[in-house]
Amino acid sequence: MRAFPPIEPYDHGYLDPGDGHLIYWEVCGNPNGKPALVVHGGPGSSCTPGQRRWFDPERYRIILFDQRNCGRSRPHASDPDADLSTNTTHHLIADMELLREHLGVSRWLLYGGSWGSTLMLAYAEAFPERVSEMVIAGVTMTRRSEIDWLYRGVGRFFPEQWWRFREGVPEADRDGDLVAAYARLMSDPDPAVRDRAARSWIAWEDAVISMETNGKPNAYSDRPPDAVLALVRVCSHYFANAAWLEEGVLLRDAHRLAGIPGVLVHGRFDLGAPLQNAWELSRAWPDARLVVVDDSGHTGSGTMNSEILLALDGFAKREG
Repeated sequence: MRAFPPIEPYDHGYLDPGDGHLIYWEVCGNPNGKPALVVHGGPGSSCTPGQRRWFDPERYRIILFDQRNCGRSRPHASDPDADLSTNTTHHLIADMELLREHLGVSRWLLYGGSWGSTLMLAYAEAFPERVSEMVIAGVTMTRRSEIDWLYRGVGRFFPEQWWRFREGVPEADRDGDLVAAYARLMSDPDPAVRDRAARSWIAWEDAVISMETNGKPNAYSDRPPDAVLALVRVCSHYFANAAWLEEGVLLRDAHRLAGIPGVLVHGRFDLGAPLQNAWELSRAWPDARLVVVDDSGHTGSGTMNSEILLALDGFAKREG
C-alpha cells in the first residue's frame, strides 16, 4: 500500500489547559469519519503533514496535536525561559483527554510510535474506555532499562560516537547519569552551552540509526535549529525523570488494554528500541498482534510503512 495523497486540515486551533500552555491541534479528513489521534514521538518533536497521509481521508477523522513545548504549541522549549515543570507524561495524558472532550469524540483510535507509544499506552491504560484500537510503530515503554540502553548500552556498537556523547558533559558527570547531565546543560543560561549540548546529543541519536539502510539517515539532525533545541531539551527532561512513570508500570498494567485490538509493528534491527520491548508487550496484551519487519530499524522502511497502512486500513472498516 502507498500513503494517501497530501491533505490539509479543515479545522485547527489551540487548546488552553489553564496552566500557561497552548496546545496546537488540527483535524483533517472526513468530519464524520472514524476518529483517530496521531501521537507523535520525541518527546519534544511535533506532528507533521506526512502523518496525515497514513489514513484514508474518506473514512477517518484525523486528529493531530503538538505536545507541550514543541512544534506549534507554546511556549516553545527552544526559549530558555519556557518552564518545563508542567510538562510531564501526566500533563500530556490530561491534554489528550481535554482535546477529546473539546472535539466531542467518544472513542478514538490511537496511532504513533517511539516515545508516542509510551504516551499512547499510558493514556490507554488510564482511559481504556476511550480507545477503540491502537497501532504502534516502534514500541517503547520508557523504562529506566530502555533509557540506559539507548544512552549507554548501545554504545558497544558505536564506541567512538558514544565516547563523544560522553565527552559532551562535564568531566565530573561522565561516569554518572549522562541524560540528567544533558538535561542540566539544556537549562544553562548560556546559549552556547545549550547549543553544544544539543548538537552532541543529536549526533549520538543519528549514530544509533546510522546502520538503517532502508530508513531515514540523519533523521534527528535534519531539523531546524529551534526544533533541535526543543527536541533535546524535552527529551532530556523526560528521560532524566524516567517519564515520571513507575518502573515497568506500562507492561505490568497491560491487562487494562484487554478488549482493545492493537497492532505492534516493529523493526527487527531497531537498535534504539530493541524488539524485546514489542515482544514483551505482545505477550502481556492478548488483543495485540505483533508484526516484525525484517528489513527495518527505528526509522522504518517501505515494508514497515505498508504494514502500518494495512493495519489502519483494516481498523477503518471496524466499528468501535
